[in-house]
Amino acid sequence: MIGYAFCGSFCTHKKSLEIMEGLLDKGYDILPIMSENVYSTDTRFGKARELIDRVEAMTGRAVVHTIVDAEPLGPKVTLDAMVIAPCTGNTLAKIARGITDTSVTMATKAHLRSDRPTVIALCSNDALSANLQNISILLERKSVYFTPLIQDDPSAKPHSLVSDFSLLNKTLEYALEHRQLRPLFI
Repeated sequence: MIGYAFCGSFCTHKKSLEIMEGLLDKGYDILPIMSENVYSTDTRFGKARELIDRVEAMTGRAVVHTIVDAEPLGPKVTLDAMVIAPCTGNTLAKIARGITDTSVTMATKAHLRSDRPTVIALCSNDALSANLQNISILLERKSVYFTPLIQDDPSAKPHSLVSDFSLLNKTLEYALEHRQLRPLFI
């Protein structure tokens, strides 16, 4: 079973849903996880309830959206891998620093306790500034793998990096073999 977590970066949820659907089509069993913000926030990109309903219909499972429900992922509920797509800079920083104050960070911490693969599809406007150190910390961490990253708008957003979602499936395949897909920055 694959844990599939959604964080903010609401503008990338549509791409992430397409990837999740592709994983389901390949036969992966997916446990959906959402940060509290994703689970409860309506944005110009869509209503929270519509996203929840769509994800639950696709996976056939209730969305994990509380710290209490996320804590057993690792010791009691074994996942083959965890995917965080999208992963915000805020969540990335918390994972790098061991802060577990959301459902996604708790699920990730619980999962990583067993050294099983975690795939991060980062989407952050400050990845090449405030979050660069956190990327470095997690690149050195066992069982953490990044979906290759690109600068989405080097002129207007010089510090921004987004994952190339088209490479998420391949990144997961590599991660399940405990390898990082390269090149990391494209």
